[in-house]
Amino acid sequence: MKSLALTQYRAPLECLETTTPAPEGNEILLRVRACGVCHTDLHIWEGGYDLGGGKMMKMSDRGQKLPHTMGHEVVGEVVAVGEDAKRLIETGRTYLVYPWFGCGECHVCKNSDEHLCPTPQYLGVLRPGGYADHVLIPHPRYLIDTPAIPPEQAAPYACSGLTAYSALKKLDPGRLKKPILIVGAGGLGLMCLSLLKAMGRSGAIIADIDPNKREAALAAGAIAALDPTKDDFSKRLTESSEGGIHAIIDFVGSPASWDLSMATLAKGGNYVIVGLFGGERTLSLATMPLRSITISGSFVGSRRDLIELMSLVRTGVDKMPIVTRPLESAYETLSDLKEGRVVGRAVLVPDRPS
Repeated sequence: MKSLALTQYRAPLECLETTTPAPEGNEILLRVRACGVCHTDLHIWEGGYDLGGGKMMKMSDRGQKLPHTMGHEVVGEVVAVGEDAKRLIETGRTYLVYPWFGCGECHVCKNSDEHLCPTPQYLGVLRPGGYADHVLIPHPRYLIDTPAIPPEQAAPYACSGLTAYSALKKLDPGRLKKPILIVGAGGLGLMCLSLLKAMGRSGAIIADIDPNKREAALAAGAIAALDPTKDDFSKRLTESSEGGIHAIIDFVGSPASWDLSMATLAKGGNYVIVGLFGGERTLSLATMPLRSITISGSFVGSRRDLIELMSLVRTGVDKMPIVTRPLESAYETLSDLKEGRVVGRAVLVPDRPS
């Protein structure tokens, strides 16, 4: 089995050859058909998340051990099945993997919210992931049927699509009857645009400093794509928003995106923070009741959400831009993502066996 592994934080990935695992019990072995490259992978590669004030949530403190294989947006073909899973899963079928594994035993997991489990075992984060030609999945419940779309199109739904869908569900449905503001036109922002359209909602205005990403957002159906650093941003936003912004989804999650959102959100509005860029801001407590705003965090989504999302995809969702790369280019792809050179989503595709 070949994998592109993180052996040292902030260093190039290394190609490792190891014994292909044999599934036991409820485990399933997949041959990886496609694996998305996500901003979460960048945080893992850097060793953790910026909590602000000089603090960092270190991956090593969460139980991550090196070498580690990243990759949580996985589509794979079943090639071997443990004895207990044989009656549920047959070889040869291809599935999207729900990667946000919990312990499976706590009340959170039993309420179908494994992504919020206090002792998670996320694929590609704490368990070996899909930057490899094979990946081991602990239980059939994590294998999700997908529409008849190419693996490289399906893979990003495990995180990018699920995260955008879950964030949209956190908005008051009434807020979706008029344009919302999406901060950030990376893979998540473009995915959110396509899902809004599929849901029959009003649409969105995009704020992004990158002209190429603004252009991609307009091509994806954004009502407007604005540069928040320009002096006319507020004027153009008001003109495009039909009387003010009452809902914002922030796919950046930085001090600058917080400032932009708090300055923009109308009274009674909803602000959903998704991005993990990091940092900190001081909050004026009186503004919360005086403006009657709701601020919520959103982290990926439940397995139930992913199944719902696949039902939506079956009705027809516009394709987002996908850049496919060979597995061996995982580190170069991470570098391109870090430097903002990826428009849409990058997906690694291992060589198929001859």
